Amino acid sequence: QVQLMESGGGLVQAGGSLRLSCAASGSTSSILAMAWYRQVAGKQRELVAVMHNGRSANYHESVKGRFTISRDNIKNTVSLQMNSLKPEDTAVYYCAAGRIATEIRDDYDYWGQGTQVTVSS
Repeated sequence: QVQLMESGGGLVQAGGSLRLSCAASGSTSSILAMAWYRQVAGKQRELVAVMHNGRSANYHESVKGRFTISRDNIKNTVSLQMNSLKPEDTAVYYCAAGRIATEIRDDYDYWGQGTQVTVSS
């Protein structure tokens, strides 16, 4: 079993920055993929950024050039640096971990509790 704990959400003005962090504990040796998803009420949870173990990152088109995912395999953490935030980035952000290299939401085995990010205009 793996537990994920997110931190770093909050309220920021448009154009500002936030950094989300996620710490994994438990059977972390089984994790290959770590990702950030976000969800707005009434909409599907969507992939924001993913980093597979030792491989390059992939991003949702809407955040390319603004968000950066990073991963520390020794500390078992994944972070999301969010710059130039826009009101449409407002959502609950979830950290996810999977035992296979995947970008399919349903393939992720473990999820954090979510952290609210609100961007005011």
